[in-house]
Amino acid sequence: MTALLIRVLGWEQTEGLRRVAAWAVLAAVLQGVAYALLVPLLTRLLGDTPTDAWPWGAALAVATAAYGATAFTATVRGNRFSADLGRTLHHRVGDQVAGLPLGWFGGERTGELGQLAGQGVVQVMNAAANLLRPLCNAFVTPAVVVLATFAFDWRLALAMLVATPLVILAYRWSGRLMAKVDRQSHAASAETAGRLVEFARHQPALRAFGRTAEDHELLDAALREQHAQARASVRIGVPGIAGFALAVQLCFTAVLLLGTVLAIDGSVPAGELIAVLVLAVRFVEPMSSAAELGGSLRMARGTLERLDQVFAAEPLPQPAAPASPPEDDAYGIELDAVRFGYGGGGGGGPIVLDGLDLRVPAGRTVALVGPSGSGKTTVTRLIARFWDVTGGTVRVGGTDVRDLTTEQLMSRLAIVFQDVYLFAGSIEDNIRAGREDATDEEVRAAGRLARVDEIAERLPDGWASRVGEGGAALSGGERQRISVARALLKQAPVVLLDEATSALDAENEAAVQQALAALTADRTVLVVAHRLDTIRGADLIVFLEGGRIVERGTHEELRELGGRYAEFWAERERAGGWRLTART
Repeated sequence: MTALLIRVLGWEQTEGLRRVAAWAVLAAVLQGVAYALLVPLLTRLLGDTPTDAWPWGAALAVATAAYGATAFTATVRGNRFSADLGRTLHHRVGDQVAGLPLGWFGGERTGELGQLAGQGVVQVMNAAANLLRPLCNAFVTPAVVVLATFAFDWRLALAMLVATPLVILAYRWSGRLMAKVDRQSHAASAETAGRLVEFARHQPALRAFGRTAEDHELLDAALREQHAQARASVRIGVPGIAGFALAVQLCFTAVLLLGTVLAIDGSVPAGELIAVLVLAVRFVEPMSSAAELGGSLRMARGTLERLDQVFAAEPLPQPAAPASPPEDDAYGIELDAVRFGYGGGGGGGPIVLDGLDLRVPAGRTVALVGPSGSGKTTVTRLIARFWDVTGGTVRVGGTDVRDLTTEQLMSRLAIVFQDVYLFAGSIEDNIRAGREDATDEEVRAAGRLARVDEIAERLPDGWASRVGEGGAALSGGERQRISVARALLKQAPVVLLDEATSALDAENEAAVQQALAALTADRTVLVVAHRLDTIRGADLIVFLEGGRIVERGTHEELRELGGRYAEFWAERERAGGWRLTART
């Protein structure tokens, strides 16, 4: 657990946790001392000279006051450390995620990461603020009580000491059972949460096909599994909790019976026996609370383990000595013998690109064409180094992208993808994301080029209008206009376009095409084309199939060649000519 804490929290935060723990341990020791002082106090109060109890009463008052002050300090420091820890963990998660390759975010990891950064971090903070001191009380205070009991009656103290391993064994057994339940419940809850989000997001499609909640089999299956795990948690977990509680009560009963025998025998005065039994209660009570704390502690440990997995993920390596950019602003793109497959392209996933060679000269426009799955979008992702190639080299401006820092590479690229994501800020904020140091006038100028001013004019707050999470308050075409404006503002020498107009209506398509003309002027452009009529004027058209380039040339050259491009063009023309006919 200590090694896990150091890895996840970092050395500085671990040192802070140790200081908080030291205060919690001191408070628990003082609490145990205060309990121990009850024995001489009660012995004298119940003896022949009750007035002898005054000094012990004063000592108890001092110990109680010291405990109260220390416990208050431990609580304040724990809360302070908890807030600090939350900020640190969020920053560490953010920094780590920012450096990970996009391939890491596949599967269910995005949802798990959101749960981890939200509820998970709160669990760790709660453990630091609210669990540390009770846990110290549960283990340190009974230890002090046992030591104090040795000073009054070694036989009762020995009985407590012998009972301790039994309680520890019962606690560990209960903990293992509950840990199993927690793992199963967490997996079922994560699956259900993911399916609920999916069900909410895809309501339009589900309703269009008449799929109600009762018909949504994936959600139903997740809910059934969660219900089954809840029943299993009761079946598996309750015996562990009951067993631990039984072990604690058996230990207390054994100490009580031994004390009664000793009192009947005359070995222990009645007053001292009552006082020692009070100590025995103080010995048992904190350990009983450990069972309740165990669940929260296991949840915190599980969160720490999942955070450790995130921090252990390998980020994209950054060059130790970044390459210097060329002196001019002419940046071409080169792909030499590029090989790539998602999941490594070996046993982990299929090969997408296999020995791809491509040149995009500086200041020219090259269009990628090909059937779905041919690797067009993958090429743009590799240029932006969202993943590293399995083999071969990708260069921008003559420099291997692996020899550039992320900041250096991204400063050279303006990217407009078909799937646009906007941040939950204003229109102006989303455009400014292209270049944070841009002036207000530069932001508005880029927006006007992309005809975003038309959107701002119809909204009540103008440029300050908020677009909602993911741009939900705007249409797809309007989101694309803002995306192009963002790229315009960046003024990067290389532009990557994953066909930005394929799903737009006529009005938005015209606006985006106008903005793209301004964006791509005098720049190096690589465009992924889905609508072939948008790439007639490209300097070079490259046809991809099976991860390789099978044809290249201008539009006219490829049409005359009569190969795959010509066939592809003819298919698209036929698909574009469909129309409704009257029923006969």
